[in-house]
Amino acid sequence: MFKTCALLSLCACVGLAADFVTGQAARLVIGQTTFTQQQPGTSDTLLGAVGGIAYANGVLFVADANRTGLTPVNNRVLEFPTQSFPGPLDTIRPFIARCAVCVGQANVVLGQPDFVSNTFHIAQTGLRLPTAVATDGSILAVADTGNNRIMIWKSIPTTVNQPADIELGQPDFKTILTGSQQVVDNRSLRSPQGVWIQNGKLFVADTQNHRVLIWNSIPTQNRQPADVVLGQPNFNVANQPDLTKATTDAHANTLLNPVSVSSDGVRLYVADLGNNRVLIWNSIPTTNQAPADVVVGQKDMDTGISNDAPDLCPSNGKDSTGADTFPARCGKTMDFPRFALSDGTRLFIADGGNDRILIYNTIPTQNGAAADVILGQPDENASVVSSFTDLFHPLLRQSAADITPTPTGLAFDGTNLYVTDGSNRRVLVFTPATPLVPINGVRNAASLQIFALGSFTIGGTVTAGDIVKVTITDTAGTAREYDYTMVKDDTLDTAMKGLAAVINAGNGDPAVFAEFEPRLETIKLVARKPGTDGNNIGLGVSGSNNATFSVSASGSTMQGGQDATILAPGTLVTLLGQNLADAAASADLSQDRLPLTLGGVQLYCDGNPSPLLFVSSTQVNGQIPFEFLDANSISCYLRIQHADGSVVATTAIAVPLDQQNPGIFANDGEEPRAAIAYHTSSFATGTITVDGSVEAGDTGTITIGDRSYTYTVQAGDTLTSVRDALVALINANPEEEVVAVPEPAFHRIQLRAKVPGPEGNGITFGATTDMGDNANLLLILTNLSNTLCCANRAGAPVTQANPAVPGETILVYATGLGTIEPAEATAAENTGVKYAGPALNDPRAFVSSLAGGSTANVISANLAPGMVGVYEVRLELGLGTPPSPLTQLTISQDIYTSNIVTIPVVDPNVQTPLPPQ
Repeated sequence: MFKTCALLSLCACVGLAADFVTGQAARLVIGQTTFTQQQPGTSDTLLGAVGGIAYANGVLFVADANRTGLTPVNNRVLEFPTQSFPGPLDTIRPFIARCAVCVGQANVVLGQPDFVSNTFHIAQTGLRLPTAVATDGSILAVADTGNNRIMIWKSIPTTVNQPADIELGQPDFKTILTGSQQVVDNRSLRSPQGVWIQNGKLFVADTQNHRVLIWNSIPTQNRQPADVVLGQPNFNVANQPDLTKATTDAHANTLLNPVSVSSDGVRLYVADLGNNRVLIWNSIPTTNQAPADVVVGQKDMDTGISNDAPDLCPSNGKDSTGADTFPARCGKTMDFPRFALSDGTRLFIADGGNDRILIYNTIPTQNGAAADVILGQPDENASVVSSFTDLFHPLLRQSAADITPTPTGLAFDGTNLYVTDGSNRRVLVFTPATPLVPINGVRNAASLQIFALGSFTIGGTVTAGDIVKVTITDTAGTAREYDYTMVKDDTLDTAMKGLAAVINAGNGDPAVFAEFEPRLETIKLVARKPGTDGNNIGLGVSGSNNATFSVSASGSTMQGGQDATILAPGTLVTLLGQNLADAAASADLSQDRLPLTLGGVQLYCDGNPSPLLFVSSTQVNGQIPFEFLDANSISCYLRIQHADGSVVATTAIAVPLDQQNPGIFANDGEEPRAAIAYHTSSFATGTITVDGSVEAGDTGTITIGDRSYTYTVQAGDTLTSVRDALVALINANPEEEVVAVPEPAFHRIQLRAKVPGPEGNGITFGATTDMGDNANLLLILTNLSNTLCCANRAGAPVTQANPAVPGETILVYATGLGTIEPAEATAAENTGVKYAGPALNDPRAFVSSLAGGSTANVISANLAPGMVGVYEVRLELGLGTPPSPLTQLTISQDIYTSNIVTIPVVDPNVQTPLPPQ
């Protein structure tokens, strides 16, 4: 059943060369033990709220401080050798760490005497708020922002707390000018936040003097004067903006709080923070206040508006007055850009206020160019970084592997793009790869996609000329009305067919697809897009005056849409794509352990090779490790070794995790699909729940026919021990007609007739409690029906030819129910290994179920012995479950509800055959 999947519609990909892809995840993380850890502190492996970053010759330099208000500020620069970082095509040994791609151990620290200190200093070895770092592989420069100076090491430091050789901006290493001592000239600096070294030149973004300074050669002495100034007419002027005015004085030759400067050896790039833009000089300026040649982030050189969507973005609709509306942002806009970097071909920009990285595949030559790729967001208009949370909106995207809140620094080693993420105290490493799997392509193998559903039903009588009207309102709030006029010889069925045809006419309603379902005598509506957005599609109905028909909707909105990409540890998953394997291969399920490599394919999640069940050119099935309980996001990718020896790595994908998100296995077909469901017993059954709490002296009695079994609660009892005592009493009677079986859910007892077949149906049973001499009665026993019923053939599929009946217990298989208890069961949860723990086990998260809108009692939901990642869910259908050939069934845990599946249910007292399929 693990191959039972409908192929998803794949996103179109132009070419399959390795490249960056919008919305992709980072492959590696530096500074934390998982992608989502956010641990504060200082050590040789732990980062604080980082700011700047640089790379050269196998060494990554990280400025462990920031000017954005994030904590902790560790006032240091760290050097990380990168030779031990796993490459994108490398194999990674299993079980070497919880996160084998959470890397980095610094071997040098500057600004501190050791790796655990973080106080600031004013000295030749001290740093105070170092926000930027630069190197050409021979020289190191640090923007010591809080000390208003640049520190230069004439060679790459190799020892802890190595003193700088040269400083710029102050008279000497021990002096910090303040107040009237501070003047604006060619030697002074005020909160510099950007530094760069290129072709023997030094560039500094002198942020609060609103200028960029250029030294035409690397300074050789303290406080050496700069040679060129950009953004100001001369070295002695630092025009300050008038903060009382809403407008900025942006021009091609002015700057407002520039925070980075860089060069690719030909061009110069400046992140002009206050003007929400990046300026490009097509050659290195040699004269003061030389104008820039190109601007990105604005329509022209004289504009400095944050996210100027009306001037840069296409309209996304009209308002109530007919005026154009615009998205909050697009691929052309910027909000407080903090870094610009080029490899000579591409341009990377840290668009800090929009929490994203903009990538231009060619250097822009026209103003207002659009980015080709966006990292940190799923698309050009999105802004998913949020601290908002409530019961129904857990923060699964916070610190996710594909999220870049307020990025401040960038570095590129020719393959990997390093991004500083001070909010999450980490450095993310993005790697171009082959986009064979869509960004949302890792899904619960049972759910796959979960679409919202709804329906319209017409009743009453048909009169020619009557008009039925339905309204469907999409998620953007646009309402569309569909009318059907009844004609002579119409029936209710033909009228509903006609209305469905109107809804689907032409390209059809953009939000839903309509289908008349004759077995249900209703129009089924299925959202065209999967997920929770479909739950916001509105439904409305009306009719012409004096109409003889009635029309109703299933509700005011569609329901049931869920996110199948949110996964629980232990979940079986499906990756759908293209060119994923040379040939189909299945794991040998007779073995106790699943392979970590199958058909040349490996699935890496957080750098750990994950167990595999099946691979083919379009599909890979595996398991998310149980060990990932400590994270809300992981990074996954496939490594594919082809028969010709070539190796391909797919684009890293961020997979959101929660403690549970169930999916029910179903057969292929249109949604909602038919469940893979089975009759559980050849014997009639009935269920009793042991609930409440325990107090010594309370009594519980179960009556079967005219036989009663009473247990008096003892000191030290639990609900489990009370249940087991009652089971023992019943089973001790050899003359009893039933066998009592303990079930884990709700401490239930299932009674099973000893005689197979329908002869066991009708045995009466009941349950009562008594408080004895106690002041209150705490123990509760509840019988869910009054007679045993529903004997069938154990293991027989539930089908239209052999349907379920109300009161019967059926079995469905699911995945994604999360970790289990008790402790011995938890200990037996082994990723990729057949479960061999106690059969009586329960998911830690409560499981409930609905069938046909009525409660289905969860008799048990347990990790299945002898299977990997699969749960057996036994459901006793409520006595009030309405008969239907397509009874909709779900299970739920916490805020999550599974995919909707269907089972046939009939009333055994009504001898009406099911309609043909």
